[in-house]
Amino acid sequence: MAVTSEATTLWFGDLMAGSGTTSLDSSDAAEFPVTWAARSEGVSGKTNPEELLGAAHSACYSMAFAHALAGNGTAPESLQVTAAVTFVPGEGITGSHLLVSAKVPGISEEDFQRIAEDAKQNCPVSQALAGIPITLEASLA
Repeated sequence: MAVTSEATTLWFGDLMAGSGTTSLDSSDAAEFPVTWAARSEGVSGKTNPEELLGAAHSACYSMAFAHALAGNGTAPESLQVTAAVTFVPGEGITGSHLLVSAKVPGISEEDFQRIAEDAKQNCPVSQALAGIPITLEASLA
């Protein structure tokens, strides 16, 4: 069964002085203020497309990695995944770096790294981001 998820941004004004809000419509879970300054300079209290993309990437990777680890017979106790998405004004999104700390009983370091890399390649959001470099730093806690 296909699931389509929706989010809406309402923007007022021009790029530099304008602002808006992005709403998670499908879940009705949150609404976030957005501005160009938050995107290009990192303003506190406001989000940007890259932070939202990072949220999607970290959540998707966590699910893919948990599934792959369980398929290996080594289900994780916990995974902490941060996706750091970089934006350069004038260039665009230049990469996503996945930082993973995991508690996985009974797994070797070699198997852990192999499965972590495979999950990076096969996570649907990673596949959608195929046009940018995706790097991975995974460690057992």
